[in-house]
Amino acid sequence: MATINIRIEDELKKESEKVLSELGLGLTGALTIFLKAVVRTQSIPFPIEIPNKTTLKAFKEVEQISSGKVRAKKYSSATELRKDLKV
Repeated sequence: MATINIRIEDELKKESEKVLSELGLGLTGALTIFLKAVVRTQSIPFPIEIPNKTTLKAFKEVEQISSGKVRAKKYSSATELRKDLKV
């Protein structure tokens, strides 16, 4: 058995442990699952992509809404949303 020491932001560790706990896992178990998937797939077991222009624009919009710089548009129903999206 090997020991791995890693440095990670406190908040990321705390939030990760909360989610993993709800799944019945600890960090060690989650990392073991991840590393086994790396070995099995011979790759990172999830897509890692450079965001395209549309995604970057959406990220910026979310950031502006979260910071209060822009008001988010709200809908009272899914029908209203679909009408606005023209779908």
